[in-house]
Amino acid sequence: MSVSRFWRKIPQRYNLVGTQCTTCGRHFFPPRSLCPDCRRSGEITDHKFTGEGTVVTYTVIRSASDQFEHTTPYVLAIVELDEGPRLTTQVACSPEEAKIGMRVKSVFRRIAADGESGTIHYGTKFVPAE
Repeated sequence: MSVSRFWRKIPQRYNLVGTQCTTCGRHFFPPRSLCPDCRRSGEITDHKFTGEGTVVTYTVIRSASDQFEHTTPYVLAIVELDEGPRLTTQVACSPEEAKIGMRVKSVFRRIAADGESGTIHYGTKFVPAE
């Protein structure tokens, strides 16, 4: 199996797919196989998130490693999805546009590349919803 095919087979890599405990209703990202509240009595099922949420906090990265140097400055935020889980992600907007409480939605974007002729990595980023 090729490396790119291997990555495509991981649903969390290209979609916001996590899990939900159908017993208590909690959602998890990344996925869990056991609910920390219900333990063994909880029933865990796959859940595809809507991809919408709110910026809880953020920072502006102005100095990055060589791989991300061409994208600086960029906004790195903790986003709380509408279903509850929080995740650290890049928000594709200008640093001046970013604010706490801003509504965002997920998009599929290029994340990085391994050299000029190497593998291109894609994944989820967020953009302002308004």
